[in-house]
Amino acid sequence: MDIIKAMYERHSVRRYTDEPLREEHIESLNKAIDDVNNESGLRFTLVTNEPEAFSGKMASYSHFSGCTDYIVAVGSKGKDEEVGYYGEKLVLIAQSLGINSCWVALTYSKNKVKPEIKKGEKFYIVISLGYGIHQGRPHKNKPLTELCSCEGEMPQWFKNAMDAVLTAPTAMNQQKFHFELKGENVKAKALFGPYSKMDLGIAKYHFEAGAKEHKFNWA
Repeated sequence: MDIIKAMYERHSVRRYTDEPLREEHIESLNKAIDDVNNESGLRFTLVTNEPEAFSGKMASYSHFSGCTDYIVAVGSKGKDEEVGYYGEKLVLIAQSLGINSCWVALTYSKNKVKPEIKKGEKFYIVISLGYGIHQGRPHKNKPLTELCSCEGEMPQWFKNAMDAVLTAPTAMNQQKFHFELKGENVKAKALFGPYSKMDLGIAKYHFEAGAKEHKFNWA
């Protein structure tokens, strides 16, 4: 999978065709989910052919249509950043398969989505999936100077990594995070805002992909 290509091509999509997910795509997604769950300790689950979650007024108000497939994210409490990081990995795998997606925090029928919740766990978020009627559009970005800082001139690898961060989806396009470079150490922190810790996890996945083979340390 060309992660960088998937990052730049992937945009949030809420309107899907009535074509069900192909069996080979379901198999690939379930394999990726198993790998991610084993690595992260989270519990992502693929739900297919289920039309109720996006049948309510909130979904309609947010222009969702045709969505019958989605991923649910469950995990221990306090794992917001990890959910963002590993969920975005799945989103980009889906994109590489030609499957469109959207991170969905509120605008679905929560009473229709009932994953198993074990003691000490919480239900974090839903990621809608499907073959889009369109491919979405790029979101607006804050100036790079508002999202990062570094000592001296910005090295090219850091610029490449931040360019990848600019493609990351965030709640309400808020981009409430900041990356700081000191030597080879990168400090990334979430600022105040809804779902900002989860957004930071998404952004960190993009940063690592954009940095490619450059060796740096998370501070």
